[in-house]
Amino acid sequence: MTVLLWILAVLAVPTLIFALWMAGVFLKEFFKPGDGGSEAAEKLGLLPTERQNTDLAAPLPAGWEAALSAARGGDWKPAAALLEYIGRDWERRSYATSLLGDIAAEEDAWLLAWEAARPDDPDAALIRARSTVDLAWNLRGAALAKHTTREQAEGFHRALVRSREEIARAAALNPYDPTPFMTEIWVALGLGYPHSEMDKLWAEITARAPYHYEAHYSALQYWCAKWRGSKELATAFAERAAATAPLGSLLTAFPLIAHFEHDESSDSTADRTPEMVARVDAGLADAAAADPAHPRLPELRHLLAYYLALQDRDEAAIEQFKLVDGYVDALPWTYQGDGPDVAAYYCRIRNASAEAAAAQAQPS
Repeated sequence: MTVLLWILAVLAVPTLIFALWMAGVFLKEFFKPGDGGSEAAEKLGLLPTERQNTDLAAPLPAGWEAALSAARGGDWKPAAALLEYIGRDWERRSYATSLLGDIAAEEDAWLLAWEAARPDDPDAALIRARSTVDLAWNLRGAALAKHTTREQAEGFHRALVRSREEIARAAALNPYDPTPFMTEIWVALGLGYPHSEMDKLWAEITARAPYHYEAHYSALQYWCAKWRGSKELATAFAERAAATAPLGSLLTAFPLIAHFEHDESSDSTADRTPEMVARVDAGLADAAAADPAHPRLPELRHLLAYYLALQDRDEAAIEQFKLVDGYVDALPWTYQGDGPDVAAYYCRIRNASAEAAAAQAQPS
């Protein structure tokens, strides 16, 4: 009898192993992030996690990718033509500058060739200034200050100090352009400009572009508690910007961002207050009035989709998700880690709204 039991036990081991393996597969699939409500999202034509672009918040304007690709390949002329075409459209100029500066911070042979061919070109000088600031932040890394090495901190400081000369040169070559001064906000943030110096810098920017989205985003970071300000200072800055800007400028995004940056609650109660509902409503009106081609409009839509979802306004949330789906390099998703985590978090919130909206549409 003992031998028979031993034989049965041996035969049962493979079955047990298979059962455990199947249980593990089931649990992994069941708890995989971003999958809840995916069927409802798919029915709406929304894309799965793996098809979300984690490098951009929206598609680039026509012709931009060709210029960026040419720069990566060493040819500066398409980039020069792009900035010449953009001209004094300061929103697009600063956006294009940020993309080209990122490339030059990694490899600047094409920019050196541009500078050699056109020594006093204000566009080349602007890209140089931006790339020097980007290089500084690349040297620092994305970790908190307590996790940044002494070598990283020293390299960061040296590069930021050097960038001030590049920024001053770019500003002198094109005195009407607010973009060099916007770039300097990240120097102010990193080097710890006192508030009085930041106020002077802000005056230079607003004299040239009073309702510039990227400028306000950068300045809000300076005024946040995690850098050089506080929750109160950041909120006051954001509320003042939203209250004084014309409809369609998208500056209603900033009270939402200030709230997001300082929200330490563990549930969505703080996101459902009458004040937050009013902020979201203001953002919806702002988005509706904006130029559909505004390069920062998708960033506001991402925020609106997120807060509408948290407020259980799921049908309205889905309207915004449909307008941005496929591109997720925007707040609030980008604070969730690297690319796959960003896409998974976006899809998890989006899918939950899709499922809730579908349930609400069912006849009672």
